[in-house]
Parts: sequence; structure tokens; C-alpha cells
Amino acid sequence: MGDRYAWLTGDLSGKQREEQVNLFQQDPEVRAFLISIKSGGTGLNLTAADYVFILDPWWNPFIEQQAIARAHRIGQEKNVFAQKFITKDTIEEKILQLQEKKTLIASDVIENASNISFNREELNFLLD
Repeated sequence: MGDRYAWLTGDLSGKQREEQVNLFQQDPEVRAFLISIKSGGTGLNLTAADYVFILDPWWNPFIEQQAIARAHRIGQEKNVFAQKFITKDTIEEKILQLQEKKTLIASDVIENASNISFNREELNFLLD
């Protein structure tokens, strides 16, 4: 369609990566930034973004949250909307179910962390 966009994959050098981020952040005509989730998980500040679309869910829900957080940064002045696209009866739907289970387990652990206690024998066992 002729629309301008930036893109980032693991194949880009550090310089190319920086150029793509700057292009997206500074050029108002570049309205889309296509990023593989693993490449976009760290070291990016994308306050020019206000929509995040996840097209290929990752096994670990926290990797996706980290990718979404690239748009939720200090200096962000817009509301950020995140949307996952999941097709019924696909592997992606099963990955989403797995993510939900992992999130529930993590939530349970965090909620009950203050109730965890060890006696001296248990601590000695752990440290032996």
C-alpha cells in the first residue's frame, strides 16, 4: 500500500537497530513498527507507539508483557492499547491457555510469598 514502516529482527546489527528505532520515534509518517517479539523484548523505548498488536504469542506471558512495556515508558503521553490476535482451534489458542496457567501459578506464588516459612532444619537441609 506504500505506507512507510520500521522493522526490527534479530538479524539487524546494533547500528541498524538504532536506525529503525529512531526512524519510528522521530518520523511521524512511519506509523508502524514491525518487531519480532524476542528482538523487541529488551532495550527499546517506543513512546511513539500507542497500539501494540501481538500476532504470534510467546510461551512465556511475561515476554509479551515486557514487549508491550516498550510502549509504556516514562515520557509516554498517550494511552497505549495492546491487542492479541488469536485464531480459534490453533496452536496459538493453546499457547494462550498455557500462558493463562503460567500467570495463575505466578500470581499464586507471589500472593503466598509472605506465608512461606522455613524452620531451622529445613534451612540447614537447603544449605547443605
